[in-house]
Amino acid sequence: MIEQYLTPDTPAQALEFKQQHGSDAIWFAGGSKINAAPTKTDKTVAIYLGKLNLSKVEQKGDSLHIGAMCRIQQLIDHELVPVALKQSAAFIYSRHVRNQATLGGEIAARQPEALLVPSLIALRAKLKLANGLEVDVEDYINSEERELIATIIIPDRNLTCIGYNIARSSAGLAIVTAAVSIDKQGNKVIALDGVSPLHNGSARPVRLRDVEAQDLKGELLEQAVADAIYPEADIRGSVEYKRYIAGVVITDLMAECQHLVEEA
Repeated sequence: MIEQYLTPDTPAQALEFKQQHGSDAIWFAGGSKINAAPTKTDKTVAIYLGKLNLSKVEQKGDSLHIGAMCRIQQLIDHELVPVALKQSAAFIYSRHVRNQATLGGEIAARQPEALLVPSLIALRAKLKLANGLEVDVEDYINSEERELIATIIIPDRNLTCIGYNIARSSAGLAIVTAAVSIDKQGNKVIALDGVSPLHNGSARPVRLRDVEAQDLKGELLEQAVADAIYPEADIRGSVEYKRYIAGVVITDLMAECQHLVEEA
């Protein structure tokens, strides 16, 4: 349980506090994760990020810069946020949670579902960390470390991208969360969550680069997606079902995305 609560005034001070307390400390953003099952923390020191001025949404040229402390509901309400990211933000069913949870927290939290991450991967988002480094979202979630995120950068807010979520009910556990994008040169990104084994209880969304490189449609694309993923059977569905539904969803999204590109 949390025994000490620290409130840094700058990102540098937040990093200093984390270095001082090491593995006993955890970042505290909206607080929707660290005090709730199944992500409740066993750390004793909370480092609150609310004073760091990291909640702005700004357009810089074609790119969009979103502060890590931006609330999920803000993403849905903000006119500059791409449709695909609004869609994935709405996958979090509870508005109460959306008003509390932050974008940085949703990326960094070790939770069984990563509802926003596939769309961020498809949007080719990068993370600017508080230590000044910049990394791809995919590299960040595959790292054992969880460095402090300062800003999420979407290089092209006009990139054609669509996301979708399959669940048994509106508030139920996600079975498969998917997103695809196609740029003006025809380059594709296919990202999925729920189709690979959890890592220490944490979701590991995947990007299907081998499938992206092939010009497949219809049943051929469905089969290629099914062959490229390694889901586990659980209460949400069998391996066979998850492979089947992932292939169908990606094929439908790709067809719709291609149609939008042709219309643009």
